[in-house]
Amino acid sequence: MISTEKKQAIVKDLQASKNDTGSSVVQAGILTERIKELTEHLKANKHDFMARRGLLQAVGKRKRLLKYIADKDSKQYLELIKKLGIRH
Repeated sequence: MISTEKKQAIVKDLQASKNDTGSSVVQAGILTERIKELTEHLKANKHDFMARRGLLQAVGKRKRLLKYIADKDSKQYLELIKKLGIRH
């Protein structure tokens, strides 16, 4: 589970304004961190199928959010994937 400190750091890094805590950009950043943690967990626990299912759901949700961001503002999308270090 992602810690509160990590989540606050991600929100602070990606927020558009002071009160922006739930925009699609911030949600995609939080999901990216959660995906990284689940990936590391699954490297050590290969037979944890519920965690694998959660990972696939998180990847799908992030994919939908990124598609929405790309449709809305392609420049912001390109900046976001560069900042998050994910592939296009």
